[in-house]
Amino acid sequence: MKVAFCGKGGVGKSTVAALLCGALWRKGYKVLAIDADPSPHLGRLLGFADEARLKPLAEMRDLLAQRAEKAGPYYTLNPRIEDLPEKFTLTKDGLKLMVLGAIREAGGGCACPEQTVLRRLLSYLLLQSQEAVVVDMEAGVEHFGRGTVVPMDAILVVTQPYRGSLETAKQILKLARELNMERVLVIGNALRSPEDADFVAQTLGVKPVVSFPEDPEILKAEREGRSLLEISSPSQEIAGRLVEVLEKLA
Repeated sequence: MKVAFCGKGGVGKSTVAALLCGALWRKGYKVLAIDADPSPHLGRLLGFADEARLKPLAEMRDLLAQRAEKAGPYYTLNPRIEDLPEKFTLTKDGLKLMVLGAIREAGGGCACPEQTVLRRLLSYLLLQSQEAVVVDMEAGVEHFGRGTVVPMDAILVVTQPYRGSLETAKQILKLARELNMERVLVIGNALRSPEDADFVAQTLGVKPVVSFPEDPEILKAEREGRSLLEISSPSQEIAGRLVEVLEKLA
């Protein structure tokens, strides 16, 4: 099972990704969590206390340039990356975490040497991993232009019931159709009422496969710096239902 989370910044995709990792873990899956957001939070939400020492690979520009064999304007399109997962992966209680981050440069294109290394590494992890893989992608729609979500089994679009979030979700659904992605699922988050769920469905033209409510236990855990694996709330049950939805796609 290989899934990627995307959506507008601030909609809670990292939170829902962490909840899914926990639900898979409790069901006996070995889980590889990949944080591919330029502002990584997934490790903290999963309780990796030593996450701070794991610098995002995207920030290791010298390493990436070396692997890309960068020489002036020239670089290899087939960089060596096979040894990187072992060197830059944290493990805790059957959960694995790799923090990729993302290349962010003003005016930078998607074909830079460093991005080529990250894209190849992500593809390698998706193809070679024997675990369930959960990828927290960067916010917005840029990664669709780079094609980094194509190898996934499912794309999970997280949205909240307000227009800014829904407009981004609309863009993602449109780009997914253009890339012939069939397994693109909408997930509602921070919904307060059935009317919120109806508003999401009517705006996007598709009903969320699951919807998470506003959850005070998640807010409390965030404030106290606790892992979302430790909380007891309805959100865990909903994450379990999301696992069942994904298993039916497999």
